[in-house]
Amino acid sequence: MGRFSTLLWDVDGTLLDFLYSQRIALRRCFAQFGRDVTDEMIRRYSQINDRYWKRLELGEITRQELFTGRFLTFFEEYDVRGIDAEAFSGAYQEALGQVYCYIDNSLEICRSLRAEVRQYVVTNGAVSTQTNKLKLSGLYDVMDGVFISDEIGASKPQRGFFDYCLERVEEKDRGKILIVGDSLTSDIKGGAQAGIATCWFRPLGTAGGAEYAPDYEIESLGQIFDILEI
Repeated sequence: MGRFSTLLWDVDGTLLDFLYSQRIALRRCFAQFGRDVTDEMIRRYSQINDRYWKRLELGEITRQELFTGRFLTFFEEYDVRGIDAEAFSGAYQEALGQVYCYIDNSLEICRSLRAEVRQYVVTNGAVSTQTNKLKLSGLYDVMDGVFISDEIGASKPQRGFFDYCLERVEEKDRGKILIVGDSLTSDIKGGAQAGIATCWFRPLGTAGGAEYAPDYEIESLGQIFDILEI
């Protein structure tokens, strides 16, 4: 048995390609509302969305303010009129849960780890969106549990989110639990504050992790086998 018995997996940007899902979902929604959207607009929306999620992580806004506010800001910036931001947000969340793309053959990696460690999803997002996406992708069936911030009432990196999850996983020794995620401010910061080991997934050689000092860094998901000594 390796050092870790339990993995906490982030989903978006770690197991699944969120930018792919976001792009497809936005195109579908704009088409549904009879409008066009350009690649430049999608890139700009992504920046606005990231900013809103950072504000949520800092406790500056609520989840509902995030879900609607990002579209209010986006529509105002591009002078998009005649679309209700709340209705668009609902359609977007539904579309987002219907499309997925694996990162690094993530499903097969998680399947192959089932006999070695317990695995749980820890994700920020809407319950229906994340649950649908996990079930469609097959990831739901290979996990020992799924924890979604919308259901918990707290988001990564908040202590309340991690306390909730760690109270419910089978492993009680926090020294044997490892979180794997792409977000320094959400996964790595939150894991460190909760007293568990952290692994920063940084594809394409992303730099900038020194401030949060993750215990491990990987550039492809397959490197997790080395960390787990499998």
